[in-house]
Amino acid sequence: MDLGLTGKVALVLGSTAGLGRASAEALAAEGAHVVVVGRRAELVDALVESLPSAAGVVADVTDPDAPALLVNRAREQFGEVDIVVLNGGGPPPGAADSFTAEAAQAAFDLLLKQHISLVGAVLPGMRQRGWGRILAVGSSGVQQPIPTLTASNVGRAALAAYLKTLACTVAGDGVTVNMVLPGRIDTDRVAQLDRAAAERTGRTPEDARAASEAAIPTGRYGEPAEFGAVVAFLASRQAGYVTGEQVRVDGGLVGAY
Repeated sequence: MDLGLTGKVALVLGSTAGLGRASAEALAAEGAHVVVVGRRAELVDALVESLPSAAGVVADVTDPDAPALLVNRAREQFGEVDIVVLNGGGPPPGAADSFTAEAAQAAFDLLLKQHISLVGAVLPGMRQRGWGRILAVGSSGVQQPIPTLTASNVGRAALAAYLKTLACTVAGDGVTVNMVLPGRIDTDRVAQLDRAAAERTGRTPEDARAASEAAIPTGRYGEPAEFGAVVAFLASRQAGYVTGEQVRVDGGLVGAY
């Protein structure tokens, strides 16, 4: 299936590792020009070298100047941004009974504020051209809160509310807005969570992972490439009638409809 992504310009945040990298690689494999974003120059450069058509930007997306920097770099290298993938590291684990207003503000700054600024920078052009794809890497915690990830649950749920509202506003302009919700995908972030769970319970990381896998109907962690494939489809021409959705890639982990 030709996804119609050849020549499209994709800006992928947090794309030097994990789900962001998987998304960048999937889009590049479909012919998109990819703007790679990360905080470590050596990782940015390495990924750019491995992709068919890519440019790199070393930036911290929490910097107030980052949205303008990223969009300008994309324009200089390839042209206007057609696809944006909102992604970034999650806040530290923590239970709800120790959650503070300060932690909530930090979660909003990390997971909501800068993403809104970046969308604001690319959306007018998408609407004018009558085509655009806004995607966000979320978490299964958006639909089924994870007890040990309160800050992530709160920040990502706020982003989900914004994107759902935006989807209805821009649907008639040819711009789709969707979230992709990973469950347990085999990334460094999930390995970190397994180590944290092991420390809390006095188990080994291997035992913590085995217990986590046992709770997933497929009985395993997902591969990053499986996640990236869903991102590529939602960015495609064929997904033009899919908007305002939260698509789970979790092996059946979340039990809700």
